[in-house]
Amino acid sequence: MTIFAVIDIGSSKVTALVAQAYEGSRYDIIGVGVAEAKGVKRGVIVDVNDATLAIQDALTKAERTSGYEITSAFVNLSGKHADSLNNGGVVGINDNRAIDEEDVDRALDSARAVSVAYDREVVHIIPRGFTVDGQDGIKSPVNMHGFRLEVEAHIITASTAAMQNVEQCVNAANVDVAGTILSPLASAQSVLTDTEREMGVMVVDIGEGTVDLAVYIEGSIWHSRVLDIGGERITGDIMMGLQVDQLSAEQLKKQYGHAVCNEVSPAETFIASPLGSDRMQEYSRARLAEIVEARTEEIFVMIQREIKRAGYDNLLSAGVVLTGGTAQLSGIRSVAQRVLNLPARIAEPNKLTGLVERIQGPAFATSSGMVDWVATYYGGETTKTRRRKSISSSRKSDQGSTINKWLERFLP
Repeated sequence: MTIFAVIDIGSSKVTALVAQAYEGSRYDIIGVGVAEAKGVKRGVIVDVNDATLAIQDALTKAERTSGYEITSAFVNLSGKHADSLNNGGVVGINDNRAIDEEDVDRALDSARAVSVAYDREVVHIIPRGFTVDGQDGIKSPVNMHGFRLEVEAHIITASTAAMQNVEQCVNAANVDVAGTILSPLASAQSVLTDTEREMGVMVVDIGEGTVDLAVYIEGSIWHSRVLDIGGERITGDIMMGLQVDQLSAEQLKKQYGHAVCNEVSPAETFIASPLGSDRMQEYSRARLAEIVEARTEEIFVMIQREIKRAGYDNLLSAGVVLTGGTAQLSGIRSVAQRVLNLPARIAEPNKLTGLVERIQGPAFATSSGMVDWVATYYGGETTKTRRRKSISSSRKSDQGSTINKWLERFLP
């Protein structure tokens, strides 16, 4: 049994989860803490003090519900500074022996030999597929015989300064960063099926400040990107169009917003208080829908441009899977289908067990996906741990060798 924690730092909320992992990638959520995000804009830290307080708030709530003191956690990475590329690596196998894990690590190290700017660093190296002596399409080459091992890897880089700011805030909350997980990878982990990954699919996590994209083809990640646009743009348009304050605009978006104007009756109305007035005013819901539809279309046009730029627009047979808080907007699925010309579905995490009442729905795809990611890749291997009053840093605990081996491959 392994106890670990994750912290999802978003533009609208900070979520801290404590999980108990078992063999076979099974886990239970045993601690939940959700706090309003402060000091975070479009996925990056803009005020260290405010962000630290928000993280501390979420951690305190998670500790209270789990009964554990959190001293280390995995943290998400978001913001447009995150970028990705694909690169290959090749190594020779001596003595005609079976390929082992060390050979796979050497191949990934070879793929990692890419030019990275001085102010950036590699965050993930994820194998997409292997080739042994010319035979491609191999998912795992371990125990196979051959003389030449090749790997195609998806490499994610990020701004060193942005990552340091996140680490500074987490450390200021008296927690060590055990590892970093890119937000779109986490979201995909929680909502995609194996069939969708094989057929070709794009997960689109629309949060308040960013849109996180991840493209999976033939079962592997081929492209990932964070776009500098999100649900806050819709809220801003409502503020300007209806002349209401930000809080009212956000509430109106959630309660009355619709992304397809033609599906709203012209007779429908609602009341709200305009700026500079204490009196309530009647508004047309159709007018609100016009505002929401225009910005929603723009978001999906930007997504379409990104996928065409990357060259994967004709490879998404399974379509697009929408998640994130803004995916709950009425009519958004129809807009996605029309603009992207792809089948679309709205998804929420489907693997959660334990204390899950407060983290249901698309808005928690990233945080729940982070838990599933950690449990899947190393949770079942680090068993026989005893219950204790703190979650020790992976760098200091008896689990360190196993965790660090995994981190070196996927989370340098």
